[in-house]
Amino acid sequence: MSLVHLLLFFGLVIAASSSPGSRLILREIADQKDRAVELNTSNFDSVLKDTPAKYAVVEFFAHWCPACRNYKPHYEKVARLFNGPDAIHPGIVLMTRVDCALKTNTKLCDKFSVSHYPMLFWGPPTKFVSATWEPKKDKSEILVIDDGRTAERLLNWINKQIDSSYALDGQKFENEHALSNLTDYNQISQAVYDVEEATAEAFDIILVQKAIKSSETSASFIRFIQLLAAHHLSRRCRKGAAEILVNYDDLCPSGNCSYEKSGGKDTLGNFPICGKDVPRGYYMFCRGSKNDTRGFSCGLWVLMHSLSVRVEDGESHFAFTAICDFVNNFFMCDECRLHFNDMCLSVKTPFKKARDFVLWVWSTHNKVNERLMKDEASLGTGDPKFPKIIWPPKELCPLCYLSSNQKSIEWDHDHVYNFLKNYYGSKLVSLYKEKSVIGSKEETVPATEDLTVATSALVVPIGAALAIAIASCAFGALACYWRTQQKNRKPRRSWN
Repeated sequence: MSLVHLLLFFGLVIAASSSPGSRLILREIADQKDRAVELNTSNFDSVLKDTPAKYAVVEFFAHWCPACRNYKPHYEKVARLFNGPDAIHPGIVLMTRVDCALKTNTKLCDKFSVSHYPMLFWGPPTKFVSATWEPKKDKSEILVIDDGRTAERLLNWINKQIDSSYALDGQKFENEHALSNLTDYNQISQAVYDVEEATAEAFDIILVQKAIKSSETSASFIRFIQLLAAHHLSRRCRKGAAEILVNYDDLCPSGNCSYEKSGGKDTLGNFPICGKDVPRGYYMFCRGSKNDTRGFSCGLWVLMHSLSVRVEDGESHFAFTAICDFVNNFFMCDECRLHFNDMCLSVKTPFKKARDFVLWVWSTHNKVNERLMKDEASLGTGDPKFPKIIWPPKELCPLCYLSSNQKSIEWDHDHVYNFLKNYYGSKLVSLYKEKSVIGSKEETVPATEDLTVATSALVVPIGAALAIAIASCAFGALACYWRTQQKNRKPRRSWN
């Protein structure tokens, strides 16, 4: 170590020891990852367009600016309230920063007439997309934060804007924004982003575990990805699933997959299934009052329900098989996996109607909840704010109940089916349709035009399975891209 580095090191130590406050700030910086999202010219519009947050703060700064460096701990202190997996109030405010000292960001900073560093802006995230700001611009929904020089003052400014009372020393988040989700019909619309989160997390688990280890697991993976490419409610997850299918022969030749994220393109790790900005690290509708409750498992159930209500009659048994095999091969909770597999094996007759599949997913979920209710009650391991219940409760669907008592419930299955179709269908996607996160249902309408697909993908039935994945240019730009990719591939021997 050089003398200069030694002096710098001891200078930091002395500065840190000079006061409890400075020691605390240094320890926080050393121990925690930055929570403010770094934006630049290439991702500015996409991140702000796709965020589930209702508001955004954008800090324009320069990395060489001493005032900016001194301000960062204050900004991060507020960012940790709203951003990241340990956020106390996730999904409310997206805290971001743009480094104007980077030449690639010069035009972006110019668009917002940045006149000093740091300079903070506030507004609905979508209002920043393709936007400009000028000092004398009237009626702009983008505001300059004129009183945010410390963490306390910045949070006070935010509280005034949204009529809240958040505190820097607030208690750990207890899902205060979804406490009524058991009886509030509109809460499910928050789960759109949870479905994306769970999809990406499930895919990441496969990458970490290197779980595609045989022709059986490879076939299971492909069937599930085909189902997602056709019927996932998120446009970006459908696109990501389709890109994996297009390239699967190269990513997993003979079922031997390459998982690492590298500079090249020929690894599964380089194909994020729902885009590079997902997973975000937190749940909204599915967030538990404790870190180890709800979250991923809740998101997977919402995903399965949403898939069930989107398939057609001819696709229902394929969807059932795809989900059952996926859980059996890739869900890492062994006891949960075995219980789910037993319920799958109990189905002796193939599904012919989508209605029957929708009701099977619903009844299976209730059976799981019923079993977990007993386990959690005896062990005290449940979420105190979200105890397991039989779904749907009467508050949400009184017509679903013919009769009920403490021992049994008699259901009106027609009303249950209609409730599930609307709740996990149109109501689930209602809130964020305008952001184009969802995309249109027409994109997934099956067509009959034959289409060559990756060789390994032909382990599924030809009819519905291939048709639902993609078909003709009527499927949209994604289908055209798929066709172009496949026509450019070298001919391969198809499966018999």
